[in-house]
Amino acid sequence: MDQQTQLLPALVCMLGLAGIVVWHLQGRARPTARLVVQIAFFAAMTVVLAYSRMNPFRFDPTYLNDTQTLFVAAKTLWWVHLSWAVIGFVRLYLVLDGRPREARLIQDLVVAVVYLGVLLSILAFVFGVPIGGLLATSGIIAIILGLALQSTLSDVFSGIALTLGRPYVLGDWICLSDGTEGRVVSSNWRSTHLLTAAHNLVVLPNSVLAKVGLTNVSQPDENHQIVVSVRVAPTRMPRIIVEVMNTVLDSCNAIVRQPPPTVGVVGIDASAITVELQFRVTSPAQRGPARNEVIDLVYRHCRANGLQLAMPPESPLALDATRPDPRHFGAPAQDLIGAVPIFSNLSQEERDALALSATLRNFPAGAEIVAEGRALASLMIIKNGVVAMKSGENEIARLAPGDFFGEDGLLAGMKEKHGLHAATRLAVYELGQAAIAPLLFKRPEIAEDLAAHLAQREAIGARPELPANQRERRRLDLLHAIRSIFRSQRESAKS
Repeated sequence: MDQQTQLLPALVCMLGLAGIVVWHLQGRARPTARLVVQIAFFAAMTVVLAYSRMNPFRFDPTYLNDTQTLFVAAKTLWWVHLSWAVIGFVRLYLVLDGRPREARLIQDLVVAVVYLGVLLSILAFVFGVPIGGLLATSGIIAIILGLALQSTLSDVFSGIALTLGRPYVLGDWICLSDGTEGRVVSSNWRSTHLLTAAHNLVVLPNSVLAKVGLTNVSQPDENHQIVVSVRVAPTRMPRIIVEVMNTVLDSCNAIVRQPPPTVGVVGIDASAITVELQFRVTSPAQRGPARNEVIDLVYRHCRANGLQLAMPPESPLALDATRPDPRHFGAPAQDLIGAVPIFSNLSQEERDALALSATLRNFPAGAEIVAEGRALASLMIIKNGVVAMKSGENEIARLAPGDFFGEDGLLAGMKEKHGLHAATRLAVYELGQAAIAPLLFKRPEIAEDLAAHLAQREAIGARPELPANQRERRRLDLLHAIRSIFRSQRESAKS
């Protein structure tokens, strides 16, 4: 064999190795440039092979007798570059609009077929291996491997079925029939990874996931329904109880308003009327906070409206349902003032004195309590009903029995940041500055609690939420303003 014929395979090998180096230098972020490099080097290698009259599609035993290494390496590199060029086209142009998981699956299957075809071609056209006998032998081997890798293959084919069926996509929150639930964070051929609410990563084999019942909470959206059952002593008509529970849902800030929440009477007996509160939250992660708020509001509204929660049916203790507990009828000013966090540490004498100075006021549903930008001259504690906080026409939040408002103008000389309206019939206890000023002089910690409450109230509806350091700075500014106002008033009174 002449020297030129020997140099041509070496040139093909050099082009093949240079193409590999340049291909890697392009990086994964430039798939189009990689494809151009693959095509360019593959075309150059094809031209050299054609010029040397080496047919890559035909096995020539004479090449194995002389310069075996160069010819084998040249034809092998040519087949490898052919496979990479085809795979580059597949990865770049085989795309299904709006279905990235299906596109990725089809790409992987085509790539696997390309690699298998190139491997068989190299064995047949480069090394002269009889493919027919190899395929017959490989069938037996495939059966043995299939039995040995049965569970793994089951996961792989289950992964294909899940990908094509699309019961979920990355980011969806799913619940399984065995109680496992979480957000899908990754999915591959063998398994699916869920991030649970406890921030744990659960790895589920695809074969297991394909067999169990699956509920996709994120489809068609992430609104999630919750049902809270409440048992109320039958001291009032069911219609009254339903009205109170509707007020509970009206005053809740953590639930979705559309579709509207509902209340239904599901049972009645001599000891209790059972109602179910059905409402939705924006995501599964909000179930806990929303349920906590609803239960808290059930207690507050029942106490404010004279409803008595029933004892559990299995409890050995039972209250006489025909004799309502008088402590549950209405919310006396003393009890309501004691339930307000800023007044919870007052002595009984101080609560009684504050309650004597309180004035009961009533507002019809829809009444404007104070307009946005105006100041209230008294502190108002909600006895019964719901107050809506509005910024313009947008509702920001709602206040329930036990909440208070008006501290902005009373204590810090500020105007209301939000307008306040009676969402339902409303009853409030009104406390003037003359009743609260002596408590601030005697108990400075009340001013600190009020400043923290004011800072938190100002942050309602703020987008984006203020950082913690800014909220703390605002709290200190409000505390200084409250103390300054009451210090000047005290000095004026002495003079």
